[in-house]
Amino acid sequence: VQLVESGGGSVQVGGSLRLSCAASGDIWATSCMGWFRQAPGKEREGVAFIGNDGSTTYADSVKGRFTISKDNAKNTLYLQMDSLKPEDTAIYYCAASDLRIEVVPTTPGWYNYWGQGTQVTVSS
Repeated sequence: VQLVESGGGSVQVGGSLRLSCAASGDIWATSCMGWFRQAPGKEREGVAFIGNDGSTTYADSVKGRFTISKDNAKNTLYLQMDSLKPEDTAIYYCAASDLRIEVVPTTPGWYNYWGQGTQVTVSS
């Protein structure tokens, strides 16, 4: 599975961005996908996740502001980010897992496919 993110950039506080993640390869083998982010000097953290059944999970810090979705026909994962804050500044990574687990995981170790990342910068 290959993942390529796009859509990052610079935006002012309160603005919006939509990230895209184009997937190719053995997409049928994946069980869930998600978005992670990593700010300088910090650990990679989970942001939003979606299972094959469409169920979604969000980090508390982004609930109500971010929306994860996917278009199966286009093999593309999205992250709509609204009401952006300076603390949302980070490199955002798309990830996929082909592990067969009942609950969609929210930590990086469960994901075995990663994109190269896209920078999101929110300025005040």
